Amino acid sequence: MPLQEHAFADVADVRGRLEAAGYLADHAIATTVFLADRLRKPLLVEGPAGVGKTELAKALAAATSAELIRLQCYEGLDEARALYEWNYKKQLLRIQAGRNDEAWDETHDDIFSDEFLLPRPLLTAIRRNDPAVLLIDETDKADVEVEGLLLEVLSDFQVTIPELGTIVASRRPFVVLTSNATRELSEALKRRCLYLYLDYPSAAREKEIVLARVPELPEQLAEAIVRTIRALRAMELKKAPSIAETIDWAQTVLALGIDTLDEEAVSSTLGVVLKHASDQARAAGQLKLGRN
Repeated sequence: MPLQEHAFADVADVRGRLEAAGYLADHAIATTVFLADRLRKPLLVEGPAGVGKTELAKALAAATSAELIRLQCYEGLDEARALYEWNYKKQLLRIQAGRNDEAWDETHDDIFSDEFLLPRPLLTAIRRNDPAVLLIDETDKADVEVEGLLLEVLSDFQVTIPELGTIVASRRPFVVLTSNATRELSEALKRRCLYLYLDYPSAAREKEIVLARVPELPEQLAEAIVRTIRALRAMELKKAPSIAETIDWAQTVLALGIDTLDEEAVSSTLGVVLKHASDQARAAGQLKLGRN
């Protein structure tokens, strides 16, 4: 496999280009991304839901002018949905068209050609000659058997299709795997990756993110929103607010013309950040007690 140019010159280049793409990366994130690019290794990003794991992959694609190819993992995901499958309807039509005046061997070779192949995300990423970021999202939701498929792809960046042979990547995609840690991934998969753990950012960092995404928001209102969000995350909720929901709340407050995040403002907009009735009831009670 021929070597391609590295995407980033140094760690500072990573931070600068990610920031230009709307993602504020700290030194640890930028360093790990730089090493993944320089060592040509997949990057496994783990952490609670809503801390920006998927957004990092999207920002990497934007920062490197690469196509984002996404494999969304879920229970029951199989090889046909992840790698490739044959277009059976089109194959059947081809067989019917050549039934009378064509030998079966000729028909067989034709229907198992590239024309009848339906590439899924993994094969699409391997066959792409231009820059690509392959996002394998929520890897922990897929069955353990899917990891075996990923091992071959991430080890050699090649795929074997019995009817066509082995397809080897001419240009390696930048691979980002995300996990919410709902189950432990195999050591074999982890060995092939660099590891990055993302947690909720500090108050100062989250305020920076909010003001970067909603620059019209007054600074004191951004501070109040972040302070309240951090209080919500400290509660025992079914689903803690994500960074994306913090930004949504900031945009909501701005759209409504709210200039003070008082009890009325919080209660009327709490559905933007909390999506369970029990969470809203708990939050409303505890925030009210906190103000008394």
